Amino acid sequence: MIPQNEPGTMRDGAQLSPWQLVTGGAVQEGFSPDKIYDALVIGGGITGLTAALLLQNAGRKVIIAEAYTIGFGTTGGTTAHINTFADTSYNDAMSNFGKEGAQLFAEAINEGCGLIRANVSNYRIDCDYETKTGFIYAEDEKQASQLNELFESTKRVGVPVNYTEQVPTPLAFKAALQLNGQAQFHPLKYLQALSKAFVEAGGVILENTKIDTLEAGDEIHYGLSGALKIKARNVVYATHIPPGINSYSLRCAPYRSYAIAVQLTNEVYPDALIYDMQEPYHYFRTHVIKGQKLLIAGGNDHKTGHDEPEKAFTDLENYVRDNYPVAEVKYRWSSQYYVPADGFPYIGQMPEAAKGVYCATGYNGNGMMFGSIAGKILADLIQGKDNRYQEIFSPSRLKPIAGFTEFVKENADVAYHFVADRFGLQETESFKELQPGTGQVVEIDGKKVAAYRDETGQVFALSPVCTHAGCIVNWNGEEKSWDCPCHGARYDINGQVLTGPATKPLTAVHPQAKQ
Repeated sequence: MIPQNEPGTMRDGAQLSPWQLVTGGAVQEGFSPDKIYDALVIGGGITGLTAALLLQNAGRKVIIAEAYTIGFGTTGGTTAHINTFADTSYNDAMSNFGKEGAQLFAEAINEGCGLIRANVSNYRIDCDYETKTGFIYAEDEKQASQLNELFESTKRVGVPVNYTEQVPTPLAFKAALQLNGQAQFHPLKYLQALSKAFVEAGGVILENTKIDTLEAGDEIHYGLSGALKIKARNVVYATHIPPGINSYSLRCAPYRSYAIAVQLTNEVYPDALIYDMQEPYHYFRTHVIKGQKLLIAGGNDHKTGHDEPEKAFTDLENYVRDNYPVAEVKYRWSSQYYVPADGFPYIGQMPEAAKGVYCATGYNGNGMMFGSIAGKILADLIQGKDNRYQEIFSPSRLKPIAGFTEFVKENADVAYHFVADRFGLQETESFKELQPGTGQVVEIDGKKVAAYRDETGQVFALSPVCTHAGCIVNWNGEEKSWDCPCHGARYDINGQVLTGPATKPLTAVHPQAKQ
């Protein structure tokens, strides 16, 4: 039986990722409400912990406020590939930002990989870190042509790559590339080691501390969590996407990606990182979990709140079974990422916010590298240091041509869901048609209700109107969450925010009772 979390615990969904089997982060004390910290880092994923540790080691006083627990969000749901390439191809990077911009992009990715490698070495982190060879293969002539473009642009920015005739995959292919120096690791073991080093250096971590409001001042900012007030000279939103209504919701599109970990009937597990060129593409690697080798496969990405998660998992499993001798599916889980309009992440001072308020978002599916380099960029900016990547990743950049088509397409889609989701909802006279463990947006007495029935028969009824921008949420039956198809906000069965950009919960509209 595939393990699941209780809804809303341990990570931002009901499906258990294999990384969540590791428990016990750093224990910290020492928060002082009277102290003015040099930096308040909001979010305890790879971006927040990397930035916080670098700042603390540089002599700054830093506090991390995590709404849930370390690694609760996307870092705890990654498949943990560490690459010298990214979902934004170097060819696209050249088209949008020129040869120099693409070169800096490649160097930033490489430096992000290097930061992880250096931390593993310097802190002697036991996180299953292993260097691997990467392979990308094309299955037909069209893909082979695209692969050649990838080869040429990757060479032009100085990333080592070559053609190969050998790929550890059972699938037939027309052509393939080999990239040495890739890597993989256990993301939560890594995060927990960073949190331990951060606390030992004098940093403070507050888990289960959701910053509800930021009161920005000229020199001091105040992060409010209930009655708690944290004072800081600088604030970093390491929250995957900044909360509230801002330009990032228009410039970044939310996507969900799916992963399964399977045991094979034989021991022929690939000792490599492998990627096909389908759209969306699939990716594979091997990891030992609880002493058992497992093949980790991912793909079938789609916009959050759009396609059926159940179908995405089924299609992914069928694809793996068609090509690998699967004995058993041990884990399956999904995660969220944001695709930036012009292909580059947004890292730096928020243009809409007061001076000293920073963010990092739009990593596409490459959060391990970009989260790491983002931590370095933000730490440098807060210390008043120039960083060679600050301009190309600046949230203030404006690229009216690069990314314009994606900008229009994604926001037309948002407008469609804002209107269309208010019509065509299935009508029902009561909650009685809801089966245990299922949710649905229904219409009752002329009102639309987001209703979920748990396994005991208890009904949780909420307003289906996303508190971020007013779109109608959809039920995610796999992760037991309400997902917004417009900007990616997600809520648990009680209506509490799992992931931003929403800051307020869905409103309860019906008493919780068995029907």
